[in-house]
Amino acid sequence: MLAKRVIPCLDVHDGKVTRGVQFGKAEAGELRNVGDPVELAIRYNDQGADEMVFFDITASAHGRASMIDVIERAADHCFMPLTVGGGIRSVEDMRTMLRAGADKTSINSSALSNPDLIQQGAGKFGSQCIVVSIDAKKVAPDRWEVFSHGGRKSTGMDAVEWAKKAVALGAGEIVLNSIDADGTKAGFDLVITRRISESVGVPVVASGGAGKLEHMADVLIEGRADAVLAASIFHFGEFTVGDVKKYLASRNIPVRLT
Repeated sequence: MLAKRVIPCLDVHDGKVTRGVQFGKAEAGELRNVGDPVELAIRYNDQGADEMVFFDITASAHGRASMIDVIERAADHCFMPLTVGGGIRSVEDMRTMLRAGADKTSINSSALSNPDLIQQGAGKFGSQCIVVSIDAKKVAPDRWEVFSHGGRKSTGMDAVEWAKKAVALGAGEIVLNSIDADGTKAGFDLVITRRISESVGVPVVASGGAGKLEHMADVLIEGRADAVLAASIFHFGEFTVGDVKKYLASRNIPVRLT
């Protein structure tokens, strides 16, 4: 069995790492400044993180220049693969980030508005470089819909069907963000994670809800996820990546121990 991955996520705003609670709170000023993204990336690299995700929440030309600088510096100091998302709207945007040192690019709203972008990116750089991030919200007892624009706008699309389509178009990985669980530390949404994991033939990364070590194990076992992504529990020192991996290993979940 392939080793399960533990992935810290950094939300970067104007070159600094921030953290909000749940989706759509950036505009309300409810962001906490966490620190320098490269320093944090080096910390997690040293802790044995399997990958690192940088998410650019600035959405401005200045912010994009800052993000390129962050990726270049992180790539110089870190050996783990780097994924970049946020504001990537074209193949040229993908190329810019990959040239800066990213190993993968993550697309969300841009893939929803232009599904051909998935196919174009996979054709140009390979499926392994194209991650499709899905923000899913439970809207009925047995239905999860895809939301765009940072979780603010419903697309009316079924989350499982969109995941299957994204993979058919060439996505090499799915990051599934639970809007309901994000920032709550109350655990991942195991049901939708499992449904998508069992419906696609590529790795699924579970995101949103990590608060305890048990949550990580639950989503890898019951949710059938291939990796767990978390932010706050790492940034504020509640757990190290090593703590998570030791716990997962104690639960007989295969991980890469350093």
